[in-house]
Amino acid sequence: MKAIGYKQPGPIDAADALLEFEADTPELRPRDLLVEVQGISVNPVDTKVRGGRPPIGDIGIMGYDAAGVVTQVGSEVSLFAVGDEVFYAGDITRPGTNAQLHAVDERIVGKKPTSMDFAEAAGMPLTSITAWELLFDSLGITEGTGQGESILILGGAGGVGSILIQLAKKLTGLKVVATASRPETTEWVKKMGADHVINHHESLIDQLNAIDIQPLYVAALTGTDGHFSAIVELIKPRGHVAFIDDPKTLDIKVGKPKALHFSWEFMFTRSMFQMDDIEVQHQLLNRVSEMLDSGELISTVNNNLGPISVETLKAAHAEQESGRVIGKNVLSGFQ
Repeated sequence: MKAIGYKQPGPIDAADALLEFEADTPELRPRDLLVEVQGISVNPVDTKVRGGRPPIGDIGIMGYDAAGVVTQVGSEVSLFAVGDEVFYAGDITRPGTNAQLHAVDERIVGKKPTSMDFAEAAGMPLTSITAWELLFDSLGITEGTGQGESILILGGAGGVGSILIQLAKKLTGLKVVATASRPETTEWVKKMGADHVINHHESLIDQLNAIDIQPLYVAALTGTDGHFSAIVELIKPRGHVAFIDDPKTLDIKVGKPKALHFSWEFMFTRSMFQMDDIEVQHQLLNRVSEMLDSGELISTVNNNLGPISVETLKAAHAEQESGRVIGKNVLSGFQ
């Protein structure tokens, strides 16, 4: 099968940053599906892995979002059958989705939304899982609650922010304040449903004071290093902060006077540690799929860069690293 990978960590503009090669068809574990990949997307984790982690094997295959068709099932599979159309984000400890065929544990796979083509569907899983787990696991919010309280989302126009805004609006009573800094990202965040949009290049405290909001919850999706002191100052006592980025250091002792809760969200944790509740990701992806098909959620995909190739993937990585991606970039299958 065709696959695209990397031999050593490095910058995307290196001549050998990404390579196309012939790989063996993956061997299936008992709960695995073999999926013919017909769409993928690119996430920040792709660029972090390519730029800083030695490959798994001689050539590492990245890719942590896919949509495709099940072509084979493992001996203990019970949730899917050959021919099913699926979408999922995969497992960071295994070879990724930038290949014609991909093996994935069925317990982290959902039914592809019927209203989307494969490329568009591939733009939804990783960010949806991250946003869902951040909201309901990391922040500990319960569906249908939150009336009278607010959540501040730092980085509202990115992939996770785009779906997090929607989930918070559709499944909780929270008022949503999200950050954006450019006219086009501000409009995008409004489209996603934010109640208020503020600029993360200006004082968060002054802007929240101006609209008389003190959030109980903060989702720090990007720029935590620069905003941490403001987060601690503006959040309500006994508030909850969840992070997904990688701040170099955090002095969480400053949160003690307010008895703040701090947690990280990492959507690969359940698969990486084979947690007992791993099948939660299958269930939530099916729920997201139903909500997309019903129109309760809207697509966060903003750009299809074309079929998977070294050139299109390099372009997608470069754009992701620019920090200017709005929503999600996707690619269709190999030609």
